[in-house]
Amino acid sequence: MSQPRTVPITLPELGAAARFSLWLVSLGEYVFEGDRIAEVIVPGATFDVSAPATGRLLERNVSLNEAIVTGQVLGLLLEEEGDA
Repeated sequence: MSQPRTVPITLPELGAAARFSLWLVSLGEYVFEGDRIAEVIVPGATFDVSAPATGRLLERNVSLNEAIVTGQVLGLLLEEEGDA
């Protein structure tokens, strides 16, 4: 069994200035790759940020209404293979 590793949750290219809206999961909560974990807002639309891996939300680096940019690390997941 491999060691857990941290996986960054980054903001994808949205083509516009974005603001962080909210976290949909709590610190320590288990998520599966592809689950909705956060929302961001661009002018006229809201976008979901998906979990890049399966694991637990380890860290949140942004807060409500904070301006964010493409590629910014929003938080970290602790990838846990075989844990459910």
